[in-house]
Amino acid sequence: MSEAKHGRGGRRWLPWAALGAALAVGGGLGAGIASAANSSTSTPAANTTTSGSSSGQVSVCNVTSVANQVIPSVVTISARGAEGAGTGSGEVIKSGGYILTNNHVIAIAANGGSVEVQFADGQTAPATIVGRDPQTDLAVLKVDSSAKLKVIAIGSSSSVVVGQAAVVIGAPLGLSGTVTSGIVSALDRSVQVPGEDNSAALLVGAIQTDAAINPGNSGGSMVNCSGQLIGVPTAGAAVPNSPGGSIGLGFAIPVNLAMTIADEIISTGSVTHAYFGLGAVPIPPSAAAQAGVPEGLYVQTVTPGGPAATAGLRMGDVITKINGQPATGTVQLQELALTMKPGATVQLEYSRGGQSATATVTLGTEP
Repeated sequence: MSEAKHGRGGRRWLPWAALGAALAVGGGLGAGIASAANSSTSTPAANTTTSGSSSGQVSVCNVTSVANQVIPSVVTISARGAEGAGTGSGEVIKSGGYILTNNHVIAIAANGGSVEVQFADGQTAPATIVGRDPQTDLAVLKVDSSAKLKVIAIGSSSSVVVGQAAVVIGAPLGLSGTVTSGIVSALDRSVQVPGEDNSAALLVGAIQTDAAINPGNSGGSMVNCSGQLIGVPTAGAAVPNSPGGSIGLGFAIPVNLAMTIADEIISTGSVTHAYFGLGAVPIPPSAAAQAGVPEGLYVQTVTPGGPAATAGLRMGDVITKINGQPATGTVQLQELALTMKPGATVQLEYSRGGQSATATVTLGTEP
């Protein structure tokens, strides 16, 4: 991936996947730089020393115990393709050799390349790509191994709270079995990272942590004090013009969403997303005032016969509210398309020619 624009406030977001040669200081990283993320419904960090587990609150994590429990389920992934090679992490999520990781870890091998998995005991095995979802940056691999693989315990991201302890396990810079720890700094972050074909992937409802997430941690495990998977470490922030490395600002895909995507991939080999059938851009306040239109999302395109067109939306409309909330960015529409199923409905309030109206959009199946 190549460098993109710096984000808001001078930050930049990096989906972490390290090139095999990145052990050298200043070596190239197989990580793209995305535009700044914002939080549509973020929960700020709290002043607390408690940490959470599935059974309630505890004061600290016994990181050694957690690591001993989880490391056997975490793998190091090496992917090769026509454009190069890279490494990342993953975890065994189901019996039968199913491994969850990030799409950007293995995308380079998607077209005729190869993927190899190294287990905690040092053994390796070839892996096949069961399916991948570039939009949520998730993928599932499968290995045929005679060894009995230890499946990671699956937790619930809905029980995660700000301030609880978090332990991250993966292979930064290819160093298998690396353990870092910290706390959950915030919840429900919406983080855009570089996707495929010049598009962006979206980490929906991401868990923010100060536990170190470095190149190669992508696809690994964020677990709670009970050793249960609560998130998939995917992206980290870096200071512009710095050599890189963790600055204590990393993000993980919540396990509830990750497992929903993984289960669908395992069942069908692919993922079906909903879509609106429209293209829109935010209207800056100054531009809205100058044009005499309300702030919101300007509808640039409407797919003929698509869900938005069927609901009555037209080019030139200004969407002002989405399900009753002010329309401030297209990420709001992207989140709904990734988390809702085709057939679900979304209420859009819009302005046309100075008149306000409401449309009920029944989401379609993405072509």
